[in-house]
Amino acid sequence: MAGTEEKKDLVEKEFIGFPDVAADVINVLLYQGKKEVAVENLCPGPTETIYQGQEKLRSQYEDLCKYEIKDGHIRVMYLIANQSGIDSKIVLRKAGYVGGAYREQYEGKVKDTFPVVELVLYWGNARWKNHVSIRQLFRKRHLPSGIWKYIDEIKVPIFGMRNLPEETRKLFQSDMRIVADYLVQGDGYRSQQKIVHKAALIKMIKVLSGELETDDIEKWMEEQGIREEDEITVCELFDQYVRQGRKEGKQEGLKYGEAKRLVADIENAVNYFQVTLEKACEGLGTTVSGYEEAKKLACLNLQQ
Repeated sequence: MAGTEEKKDLVEKEFIGFPDVAADVINVLLYQGKKEVAVENLCPGPTETIYQGQEKLRSQYEDLCKYEIKDGHIRVMYLIANQSGIDSKIVLRKAGYVGGAYREQYEGKVKDTFPVVELVLYWGNARWKNHVSIRQLFRKRHLPSGIWKYIDEIKVPIFGMRNLPEETRKLFQSDMRIVADYLVQGDGYRSQQKIVHKAALIKMIKVLSGELETDDIEKWMEEQGIREEDEITVCELFDQYVRQGRKEGKQEGLKYGEAKRLVADIENAVNYFQVTLEKACEGLGTTVSGYEEAKKLACLNLQQ
């Protein structure tokens, strides 16, 4: 399972890591589509920071780090995290990442001082209704009322990528528009938008659909005579790959991916939201028997 998640993480990091995609994500999600961040001003930053563990120093890694450079100085440091499952303590993780970046500024490891902004791209199906700030995390504790003004209001901006409204999706200018629309519209999605990062886009859509076999995408493109520099639209590429399929058993793979996601989302809802199995199934548009069938399919594929 660890290898599966690692492969998925690598595909997501590769896609978000393209400067045009990263700038687009920042401008749309943080600045409502206003082009505050130019592609040419984004530079890769360190994804590793150090913290003191119980016995020794430890490393922590963020998915993506981008410096925005203006007039030769760092204006803002952006951290982007990809998240597949709901994490009730994610705000504590953010405090560690952001705190580590500020610590490096304090210790003079970088020449500038600048704000650090982290945003989370959540790719799961279940609606995220969990703690997104320090105060929310501790809101059920019996604390003196006067203490709240001294507790830092650290927040995590979490964006549900499968549920972005149409007005937000329309603001994307990069290949992220294709991914966001596909997640909402599914295989019926049609577009004449030209694709920039063809192999990375196919891989991204595959892993978000539950398929993790992506190693042969470049070979398939070569066989089809498709080069990264070629102009090709979503419809043209999807007709050749996504909708026509490239091997027998593709539909079975998709069904397995859908079943696996449904089971994970229902079980996450039960565990994190403390609801019954019936309520979790109802919230995700299925029944208990549907959940049980999906679990059988997922388990059957794992055994094969």
